[in-house]
Amino acid sequence: MWRRAFVILPFAALLPAEDDSPYRVEKLIGGLQYASSTAWARENYLLIADLPAATITKIDGKGPSLFRENIHAGGLAFDSEGRLLICDPVERNLVRIDRKGKLEVLADKFEGKRLNGPNSVVVSKNGHIWFTDPAFASSDKQKDLPWYGIYHLPPKADLSLVAKLTSRPNGIALSPDSKTLYVVDSDTRTVLAWDVDKSGSTSGQRTFARITTGVPNGVHAGADGRVYVSARRLLIFTASGEPAGNIEIAEKPADVTFGDSDFTSIYVAAGTSVYRVRWKSKGGEAN
Repeated sequence: MWRRAFVILPFAALLPAEDDSPYRVEKLIGGLQYASSTAWARENYLLIADLPAATITKIDGKGPSLFRENIHAGGLAFDSEGRLLICDPVERNLVRIDRKGKLEVLADKFEGKRLNGPNSVVVSKNGHIWFTDPAFASSDKQKDLPWYGIYHLPPKADLSLVAKLTSRPNGIALSPDSKTLYVVDSDTRTVLAWDVDKSGSTSGQRTFARITTGVPNGVHAGADGRVYVSARRLLIFTASGEPAGNIEIAEKPADVTFGDSDFTSIYVAAGTSVYRVRWKSKGGEAN
């Protein structure tokens, strides 16, 4: 029987907030070592990666349960077939788990050298995969590649390089129309962007936004047309990169994704916990 010292709170357990706040923040789960990533499944459940604990927790209407263990998940994403993609910075690979639980390594080398440590992944509806490959902490001294990379894995082609960086890329996201790729650069405290064509090729690298409040980590492009960046707070930008507000979270945000049946809830992995953010009214704006 799986036992963990989780702190599970009902969705109604609201955190203190100002009465005039346009949103409410709920603490969904606590007691994690470090909540590194979240992903929402179309079957209406949430996955939470605890990187140092090497576990992935599933939360649905029945509560939390162990989804996978003995895997260090830095980033999670589901493809259109319901398969789970996992960036494992410890094993230094990108893997995919099918609906029967079978694990397949999709990428672990580039030009014959081991990847640095895949960190975050996103996949388009037609199966194109992009992921970041930084090297944080002690792994930086062990890297085989002399750059920090952003990679593209097409459905029926070999791994290719989107960009070689001298600074470390972190979170990655794709716009809802799959025409823009966003990547957080934690070292330069920027969000980069590329245009994406129908073949998955990228062009037009540019700075989408500069982060002035903390070190950015995760990023998500919402169906509402805004881009959400986890830094000292959860920061919100318009599609053109203009600041549109921020949301205060009790712990430092690490990753962000949308979920629930209407995809209007925002799930934030932050420190030892995961929080859910809901607007009090449709089209709400942050402070």
